[in-house]
Amino acid sequence: MSATWYECKVKYRKLDEASGIQKMKTEPFLVDAISYTEAESRITEEMSVYLSDSDEITITNIKVANYAEIHPFENSDRWFKSRVSLIAFDEESGKERKTNQYLLVQANDVKEAYDNTNAVMKDTLGEYTIPAISESPIMDVFPYFSGDENEMERVKKFTELKDSVPVTNEMDEALELADVLATAEEE
Repeated sequence: MSATWYECKVKYRKLDEASGIQKMKTEPFLVDAISYTEAESRITEEMSVYLSDSDEITITNIKVANYAEIHPFENSDRWFKSRVSLIAFDEESGKERKTNQYLLVQANDVKEAYDNTNAVMKDTLGEYTIPAISESPIMDVFPYFSGDENEMERVKKFTELKDSVPVTNEMDEALELADVLATAEEE
């Protein structure tokens, strides 16, 4: 059974990192659920972790999200919406047909989102193109897990990927200089 994702917009008090004061924010979250009622219940439950006992949330909107697949990646902190066009050849008309689907991919920037989308699509048998990638306003994704022992490993892996901290790739000046000098000597 495929997942149905609901985008839930939630209004709540959040600490503004710039000013250091609490402000009312409305942010979208993604929840895997089987109905609007369950989506409302799950987002309320998931958001309770972020709030103190005196804080309240208001769910301002719930709608079915148009994502074919959700893909968390390690060391990434933002979500990107990738439009993937699957290309099929229609033998009757003799024309190419494109079918669009949207993937939600976790990455640190657009280039990494493009690379991650290609990594997800590498086993696709048909041809495809990636005509658009844009940063999504989605703050967090809450998949559904039934609690079965077999699923606990998937829960752990998904949570580790989603919560991993981005790694900054800093250049070691000495090693870079040695590499440049070695390349220059070879020429």
